[in-house]
Amino acid sequence: MNSVADVWDNVLKELKSELSETTIATWFDELEAVEIQGNTFILHCSNDFKKGYIESLFMKNIKAALHDIFSMDFEVKILDDPGFAEFNGESAGRQSDRFTSAEFTFETFVVGPSNKLAYAASVSVAEHPAKNYNPLLIYGDSGLGKTHLLYAIANVIRRNDPRAKIVYIKGDDFINEFIELIRAGRGNEFRAKYREADLLLVDDVQFVAGKEQVQNEFFHTFNTLYESGKQIVLTSDRPPSEMTLLDDRLRTRFEWGLLADVTPPDFETRLAIIKNKAALLGMDLPDRIANYIAQNVTANVRQLEGTINKILAYKDLLGSDTDEETVTRAIQDMLRRSNEYVPTPETILDYICRFYGLEESVIRGQQRIRDAVQARQIAMYLIRSMTNLSLDEIGKVFDNRDHSTVLYSIQQIEKKMKKDASFAETVKEIKTNINSKR
Repeated sequence: MNSVADVWDNVLKELKSELSETTIATWFDELEAVEIQGNTFILHCSNDFKKGYIESLFMKNIKAALHDIFSMDFEVKILDDPGFAEFNGESAGRQSDRFTSAEFTFETFVVGPSNKLAYAASVSVAEHPAKNYNPLLIYGDSGLGKTHLLYAIANVIRRNDPRAKIVYIKGDDFINEFIELIRAGRGNEFRAKYREADLLLVDDVQFVAGKEQVQNEFFHTFNTLYESGKQIVLTSDRPPSEMTLLDDRLRTRFEWGLLADVTPPDFETRLAIIKNKAALLGMDLPDRIANYIAQNVTANVRQLEGTINKILAYKDLLGSDTDEETVTRAIQDMLRRSNEYVPTPETILDYICRFYGLEESVIRGQQRIRDAVQARQIAMYLIRSMTNLSLDEIGKVFDNRDHSTVLYSIQQIEKKMKKDASFAETVKEIKTNINSKR
């Protein structure tokens, strides 16, 4: 074997003795071998859904195949696009492969009354960047196709000008990158990356609200790009007028161009999305089944596509027929995962650490610094209100504090929220942004 690609070819040959050709073709087609580091075999998968299924169902098969080939145990790591970009020394937000992917184009975006304006504006921006709508801000709930439109815009611009410098970043990643590079004394590097872009795409820009230094940096980046005639496209979960912690200077600039909302699709659009997704996956979906899904899954596009993926998984892995019983199981599983989202204490702590710019050890610990105390109390309050943990269990998260201390902290936050509307809005904003991470 001369390369890591040869190793992967041999792994696939081993897997064919255990798994069907259909299973391998369906789930392993987007996996590529990256490198072997010590006893870790590194792969890359752009499709997050497939990546998750492989990690949950097939990791033991891959490890067993590697053991058969090398007679030693291997760990297996699958990188998503940001992880792969970081591995290659690029920006985690670049995701350049997505800009040329046939999966995220205007042709694969199903247009209906709920997204017609956003779609038309995105096409206009892609064909005439910085000429018509600058900035373009697309807002709406999670799972309605906002990110798809961002990638589609980049796809067209990349095709028309392969040399165009396209920068894609998520709002919370922008914050993290800013903090890390400023702390490392590499602020000029950070500014050059964003202010020299030809196209800046920011997903979930609402995350920058409430962070003074980050907002100031974003303000100057916005001005530089706008004045240089560069295109800016943003997405958020709400219009700028409802981002209560957003700096007025940014709010004004976000509203300079065009605000386009996306809402949950109507029945006809849902039906078209279902048929389109099934066709892309090579699945023959009877009309009565497509109608059944469209009638029962109504919240967003992600749920619809997830349901189709789930049905395909049942068919390929379990040999289940595409009947109403199988579809009902897929729908119930998808709705359960969507509607019963419960963040972990670690998820809540991670966001609060980034929001306040504090180390997790400080928030979990005993330090009485003002910001640390408030952040700690908010964390306890949100863990109590957003999870199923008891007071005693929450106390264990924070260096084994007793339940009375946790209760006191929660009561302090509740009292302050009643007295201080601005503080209450801050807590609400934090909770909304944690929920948007689902």
